Amino acid sequence: MTAHRFHGGALGLVAAALIGAAGGAAAADRLHFAVGPLQPTATDTKRVYEPFFAYLAKAIDVEYDLQATSDWAGVATALASDQADIAWMGPWGYVLANNAGGAQAIAMVKYDGKPVYHAIIVGKPGLGIKNWPEDAKGKSISFADTGSTSGWLIPTYWFKSHGIDPKTYFNYRDGATHPANEIAVVNGQVDLATDYDRNRNNMIETGRIPADATEIVWTFDPLPNDALAARKGLDPALVAKLRQIVLAIDETQAKAVMPTHYTGWIAATHADYGMIEQAGLSVGALKATH
Repeated sequence: MTAHRFHGGALGLVAAALIGAAGGAAAADRLHFAVGPLQPTATDTKRVYEPFFAYLAKAIDVEYDLQATSDWAGVATALASDQADIAWMGPWGYVLANNAGGAQAIAMVKYDGKPVYHAIIVGKPGLGIKNWPEDAKGKSISFADTGSTSGWLIPTYWFKSHGIDPKTYFNYRDGATHPANEIAVVNGQVDLATDYDRNRNNMIETGRIPADATEIVWTFDPLPNDALAARKGLDPALVAKLRQIVLAIDETQAKAVMPTHYTGWIAATHADYGMIEQAGLSVGALKATH
C-alpha cells in the first residue's frame, strides 16, 4: 500500500471540514490520545509510542495530548469515560471499553506483518514441567492486571475451561505489568508468570532479559492484535479520516512512525474481537449488555 504524504494546505482543508462536521472547533481542535502499558514504565511507553500519535495529529492538523496508563484497565477506563478520544489498547482492554462505554475498534495493528499474537506462560528453566498443568500445581505464579488479555483474561479463561481455579491451584498473585512478570521469573521471585510472545521477544532482543533466563511452558491459540479504538460519540467523519490515515501506513512508513516490529494496520470492527468478548463473559468479568 502506498503511504500518503500530507501537505499543510490540504491538511488545513481536511481539518476545517472535520471541525465543521463535528459542529465547532472545540470538537476537533485537540485530540486526546491514550496508550496502555506496552513498555516497562509509563514514561518509556510515552516515549516509544508518541511518534505514532504525533503523526496522526499532524496528518489532520490538530493539537494533541497523550497519556500512557500504568495498567490495561486504566486505558479502558480513559476511553469509556471520554478522557481519551483515541486509544491504542490490548484486545481485552478494548472489549472492556466497548462494554462500559461503547468504544469502537477502527483498526488492528500488525506486528512483523501479522495481526495476531500469543498468550504464554513462562517459567524458570529447570522446573521439570513435562505435563501441563499438573506438574505446575502449587508453584508460585504471577498474572498481569485484570485488564490484560494475555496476562489475565486468556490464562484465566483457559484454566477455568479446564475446571481449574488458578487462585487456588497455584500460589497466586496478579496486578503486574508484563515486563515485571518476566523479570520476576528471572530474579526467582516467582516460578511462573503470564506474558505474551511479543513482549518476551522484545525484552530478549533489547537485552532486558537473557534469552535463556525464562522458558515458555504454555502457549494459547492466536489472538487478535491490539486495537486502535475511538470513544463513543467521536465525530464519525474524524474517525473515518483517522482510519484512512492508519490503513495507509505501509511497512516502510511504519519504520519511521511506529515502534520496532510494528508494520502497519488492518481494518477492524468489534466483531474481530468476538473471541475476547466471549472469554470475558465465560469468566464472569463482563456484563452481557449487548
